[in-house]
Amino acid sequence: MDELADLTAFLTVAREGGFRSAARAAGTSASRMGDAVRRLEARLGVRLLHRTTRSVTPTDAGARLLERITPAFSEVRAALDVVNDFRDRPAGRLRLNVPTAAARLVLPHIVPPFLAKYPDICLEVTAEERSVDVVAEGFDAGIRYEEWLEKDMVAVPIGPRVQRFATAASPAYLSRRGRPTHPRELLEHDCLRWRSTNGPLHPWEFERDGVTTKVEPKGPLIVGFGGTMELAVDAAVAGSGIVYLFEDWLRPFIDRGALVPVLQPWWMSFSGPFLYYPSRQHLPTPLRAFVDFVKSMQSQARRRDKR
Repeated sequence: MDELADLTAFLTVAREGGFRSAARAAGTSASRMGDAVRRLEARLGVRLLHRTTRSVTPTDAGARLLERITPAFSEVRAALDVVNDFRDRPAGRLRLNVPTAAARLVLPHIVPPFLAKYPDICLEVTAEERSVDVVAEGFDAGIRYEEWLEKDMVAVPIGPRVQRFATAASPAYLSRRGRPTHPRELLEHDCLRWRSTNGPLHPWEFERDGVTTKVEPKGPLIVGFGGTMELAVDAAVAGSGIVYLFEDWLRPFIDRGALVPVLQPWWMSFSGPFLYYPSRQHLPTPLRAFVDFVKSMQSQARRRDKR
């Protein structure tokens, strides 16, 4: 059992990328996590983690060990979770990996009623833009858009089924610079742009009457998609330029007049996100409860749309 505990500590440290973050996830101290990994390394006679002041990464031996124990630990979790079926209420931890847009625009409508219905489930959400192997990194499920879904995953619609990218600017900016009437005119405007993690600048795409137009505008501000996206929205409200983002993200600012829609007939629609998870014969009880809850909300939404 001591060896199993040390293996669990190693897995958590490798997954979290550091002893402090692993300790927070495990509800213990960084020194205890460090002692557990050192015991395991001494027992095996090989170093499993490279440690620097900035990062902790697996060695080649550590990476090989992770490959083997990650699915094994998933099976152990699934086996222990069978006991959940004998409880009055589902319990346990549910870990989700989601894009920032889903954390902001989709989950706020789902999480509070889900937690109210299942008070014994602890939901842990990580928001990031990189493509993640949810199994290898210890997540139960993820949320992604269709083009990013892995082929061997089960996918369930979650949130709005159709979304749009919108462009907007403050009344002061449009009064000063004029309103573009075609996407190509954005090349003459100050545009507030964003990029995904370590990726290229996101192009601005528009569609009208079946014709798609893509532009690469210039501007005074570039942010990373995530927490700094709020800076671009604030800059747009302050009159610094035109912003391009999910319509639902900009809608509160448009509704109160802080931003004005730009090129609205050209706004491009795209399909909404999906909850995805590995195909398993026995889903962990917290995940099964969440999947059923999401499906129920989608059914209610379809019935409302038909009225």
